[in-house]
Amino acid sequence: MSNLRMLFTRTAMPKYNTYDDFRDVAKRRVPKMVFDFVDGGADGEISLKANRDSFGDVTFDPRWMSDVSRKEIATTVLGEKVSMPYLLAPAGLASVVHKEGELAVARAACEMDTIFCISTGSAYSLEEIAAAAPSCKLWFQLYLWKSEEVVLSLVNRAKATGCKALVLTIDVPAVGKRERDLVNGMSLPPRIRPSNIVDAIWRVRWLQHFITGNEITFGNLRGVAAGDDASTVGEYTSRELVDPTVTWERLDWLRRKWDGPLAVKGVLSARDAIECVNRGADAVYVSNHGGRQLDSVAGTAAVLPEIVDAVNGRAEVLIDGGIRRGEDVVKAKALGATASLSGRPWFFALAADGQPGVKRMLEIMQADILRTLTLIGVPRYADVDRSAIRRGDARGRVDR
Repeated sequence: MSNLRMLFTRTAMPKYNTYDDFRDVAKRRVPKMVFDFVDGGADGEISLKANRDSFGDVTFDPRWMSDVSRKEIATTVLGEKVSMPYLLAPAGLASVVHKEGELAVARAACEMDTIFCISTGSAYSLEEIAAAAPSCKLWFQLYLWKSEEVVLSLVNRAKATGCKALVLTIDVPAVGKRERDLVNGMSLPPRIRPSNIVDAIWRVRWLQHFITGNEITFGNLRGVAAGDDASTVGEYTSRELVDPTVTWERLDWLRRKWDGPLAVKGVLSARDAIECVNRGADAVYVSNHGGRQLDSVAGTAAVLPEIVDAVNGRAEVLIDGGIRRGEDVVKAKALGATASLSGRPWFFALAADGQPGVKRMLEIMQADILRTLTLIGVPRYADVDRSAIRRGDARGRVDR
């Protein structure tokens, strides 16, 4: 083929190649109030930025001239074998961006043989998600509601639907102030108001689903609140979710009620990590709620090493917050994490292209991890350790 012919020959290029590709398409497809609900953080969004910065502060120390012809990234997380060390983090109300919501996410996770952690606040119920993807490896994320009866009901439903692990979120003694949501008039469930109606009209596909589709609500709480309509469920959530009286003794109580693997999510200090392990947690989950709760806390990669050292092999360590590329997953492993999770990447992929979008996002993440291992000269994910990185501050101090 001549160079001229090659120049004018169209070749099929993937539509999505990075996290930003999905984010850009999602921004065009959903109203601003919905996009900002997913994209935003608490208060001044300092923690949101800190998560990405903390991974940017970690640099690799590659080993050239290594045989990297045979790579292995499959691993085991809390007893479950997965094709890669990247899992889908819990995030609520996925149907706010796509009509199939968590059903599509679970199917994509099943296709790629990884774990999907269902949020308590999912738009579809545990039972609906499990039925839509019967082979999917599922976990369930739980809050300690004021009512122990409600907590026990959710725990029993998680077990009955085949969820292998329970993920207890502990960082919500109050709901964070998300300023973008206040400016946009975003509510849960969402409402179209005079201030956002023009913006919503331009998103024809989203608007059609919003008007003609199922009511957007918290699927796991239907039948728990006084009524099943979205407003009643939303009011119940606002009233009953936050319990400022919760102490570590509630973790002891939950450990007695759940005999499967238990991870505790929201840990940001060695102090709390040790408390979790001493009270029976099988995994410490390093997270600042994606920067959506308390602002001005450290980025998750910055606190990960001290937590790993404090746990000292007594439990697995998971991390989310700022994970956008496969190289972030490898950095997290070098800092001591068992596996990494994130929510915004799959949320934006879902908004952009439904189930195929989520699958494509997972394919990109998988390819990124493989390529990063090749380039740092460590072919097996299991062999990545702190010798693969250099952690330094702006003055150039190196901390291995």
